[in-house]
Amino acid sequence: MKKWIRGGTVVTAADTYQADVLVEGEKVVAIGYNLDTTGAEEIDATGCYVLPGGIDPHTHLDMPFGGTVTSDNFFTGTKAAAFGGTTSIIDFCLTSKGESLQSAISTWHEKARGKAVIDYGFHLMVSDANDQVLEELESVVANDGITSLKVFMAYKNVLMADDETLFKTLIRAKELGALVQVHAENGDVLDYLTKQALAEGNTDPIYHAYTRPPEAEGEATGRAIALTALADAQLYVVHVSCADAVRRIAEAREKGWNIYGETCPQYLVLDITDLDRPDFEGAKYVWSPPLREKWNQDVLWSALKNGILQTVGSDHCPFNFAGQKELGRGDFTKIPNGGPIIEDRLTLLFSEGVRQGKISLNQFVDLTSTKVAKLFGMFPQKGTIAVGSDADIVLFDPAAKRTISAETHHMNVDYNPFEGKEVYGEVVSVLSRGSFVVRDKQFVGQAGAGRYLKRSRFTRP
Repeated sequence: MKKWIRGGTVVTAADTYQADVLVEGEKVVAIGYNLDTTGAEEIDATGCYVLPGGIDPHTHLDMPFGGTVTSDNFFTGTKAAAFGGTTSIIDFCLTSKGESLQSAISTWHEKARGKAVIDYGFHLMVSDANDQVLEELESVVANDGITSLKVFMAYKNVLMADDETLFKTLIRAKELGALVQVHAENGDVLDYLTKQALAEGNTDPIYHAYTRPPEAEGEATGRAIALTALADAQLYVVHVSCADAVRRIAEAREKGWNIYGETCPQYLVLDITDLDRPDFEGAKYVWSPPLREKWNQDVLWSALKNGILQTVGSDHCPFNFAGQKELGRGDFTKIPNGGPIIEDRLTLLFSEGVRQGKISLNQFVDLTSTKVAKLFGMFPQKGTIAVGSDADIVLFDPAAKRTISAETHHMNVDYNPFEGKEVYGEVVSVLSRGSFVVRDKQFVGQAGAGRYLKRSRFTRP
């Protein structure tokens, strides 16, 4: 059935204009006025922005970590994403040393099958760059459509890979047309500082930040960039949190190197003082890299505005405070790392960024959707409103004022790190490939309706 979205303001990464949008089946078939709307369902978008669906490039659903598992699975997590205006996610598929890549991918497909309410793809973690893995990557890229590879430079003895593994992955990615991602912190230094803190009896959540200083993030970012330049490859630095890392990325991009960066709402809005909340409340804010001193926020906003950083992901990695975060009472190293962010990503960036003049409305769309689609092989199927593109469309009320709270969010977690924060901007309705997932703020989607996204090889945007 046709859908006629009328009366709204269409916003893309490039343009803002008044127009109607006609959807037929899963695609946008016309944009403008005086459209042939015969037999179409009329959807009134008066007072709303008509946005391309958000694409979250950084989620961790149903992921084991620290002896527990993230509290959102592919149903609850994608449902919450939809309520937040996100219509596609790329989740991280973890691997173990000695495990075949196809085995790991199959595990993640099972996690998502029959649950996802929006479209999804996978990034693939590379923990070991032996001959078997390097050979298997060709099929992963060509047949599985997984064209982004994640290497951890932190979490020693758990997820961390050495420089040789990173360098080999970069070389292979260059050959195959894949984008390498890094979690950039110096794992050896963090391991030393952590052991030192525990030995001195420093066990509170704030020491999670003290033992992961910004210098360690900056160093690892610079090292990863240098190896990328040496391999003549392409690199995407995830969850950039501080000025030290921004400076390295800026310098590399000034040289014309193929380097990209992502930050997250938590680093733009929260700061290190949240980790020092009393009664172990600081554990709610333990993730990696940690929250930084507040002045870094201005640097990050400027980097988004000036194109030094290209995307905003959520790094959604939720753990309940009761029974999960509490595992780290008396030892901050046992607090599961991560927070619930997926639902509030767009609203926070709009309210704190667009409304306050830190980024433009078109940059907001670019950062949350379009540039993600371009970097990760989904454009123009995803990431824009154009004839022939998927009808992933969000009706967004920019004037609505609301208060963020765990009592009203849809994430399967018992707290919200932005609890009590007043924001402007609310998602009214969401279509995924032409079908409503959220309509007039009510969930009408279906588990399993989301499709797996085979993505194209990396091309420089």
